[in-house]
Amino acid sequence: MNTPGDLRYTASHEWVRKEADGSLTVGITDHAQEALGDLVFIELPAPGRKLAAAEACAVVESVKAASDIYAPVAGEVVAVNDAVTAAPESVNADAYANWLFRLKPVNAADADKLLDAAGYAAAADA
Repeated sequence: MNTPGDLRYTASHEWVRKEADGSLTVGITDHAQEALGDLVFIELPAPGRKLAAAEACAVVESVKAASDIYAPVAGEVVAVNDAVTAAPESVNADAYANWLFRLKPVNAADADKLLDAAGYAAAADA
């Protein structure tokens, strides 16, 4: 399982990368895209939407199932990656290069409370 060490993770299979401007980039993990199979549809939250931590805010659908994507921390959506809605299969090709949305966290320290790579790997294998 591919779990880059520079990212944070959630037990619900989202990855989070801190950006220089303080925003957080969010995507689904390699483990999640592999479990879902070929992605055929992605629905992203609208920019400006305010999210609570663990709120369902996006959907990824594969040929097997639909799965909710959850906000890793509370914040406001500041950008979405329209390229993945146009080509959902790009997430299957590289889950870490093809992010879903960015948010400005209410509390930047909340991201530090998410799982590190080892913690996520242990949780995903459980």
